[in-house]
Amino acid sequence: MPRPVKFFYDLLSTHSRALYMFFEATKIPYDPIPVCATKGEHLADGYKEYVTRFQQVPSIIDDGFKLSSGVTILKYLIREKLIPEHWYPRDTKLRAQIDEYLEWQADNSSKVFNTFVVQQKYPEEARRDQRSVGERVQEYRKLVDSNLNQLERDWIVPGRFIVGDRITIADILAACEVEQPKIVGVDPFEGRPKLAAWLEKVRYTMTPYYQEAHQDFYKFTEKVALKN
Repeated sequence: MPRPVKFFYDLLSTHSRALYMFFEATKIPYDPIPVCATKGEHLADGYKEYVTRFQQVPSIIDDGFKLSSGVTILKYLIREKLIPEHWYPRDTKLRAQIDEYLEWQADNSSKVFNTFVVQQKYPEEARRDQRSVGERVQEYRKLVDSNLNQLERDWIVPGRFIVGDRITIADILAACEVEQPKIVGVDPFEGRPKLAAWLEKVRYTMTPYYQEAHQDFYKFTEKVALKN
């Protein structure tokens, strides 16, 4: 019997939440190991030595093999484990469409949605920006709105997932990321009915794992969200 994959995660991380749902939905045996990034546990020397030299969450250790970065981990698990094909189909055109979305996400929404969060987490980043917090939040929200509008316009088709009629890794990665602007008080679904309907479809498909993955995140956003 294969050893469970050691999964190091913090559910405040978008990729950690996506991987949590993926592990649960696919029934890949895994050993969940929570890491509190807000307390710097991923920066400890022991974590760097034992888990990953990049000191990131999420990370995994699979029978001694170490790997970090959420998308890379997902693709590795898809290659190595027995899982339903719909997550990342063998059909080269469907797979290329998923990869096309993941490239867009990495170049656009991933950078934008986490910009202000990174500045708050690392004060030296904020100090380089001479504007007030209010000014930075205002610009951040404009960029977030632009990306959300493009996501709804260019990627969401009513009644479907991002690629086709079945859920893929593109959907769980996108869903977790779309939730992220709530940290600064942005409702990503206001005025975006297609995006809201798509996310509800993802939530329903991933019940109860979606709710489990986001429970702590929702509590966190209620506690720290920046209001207008």
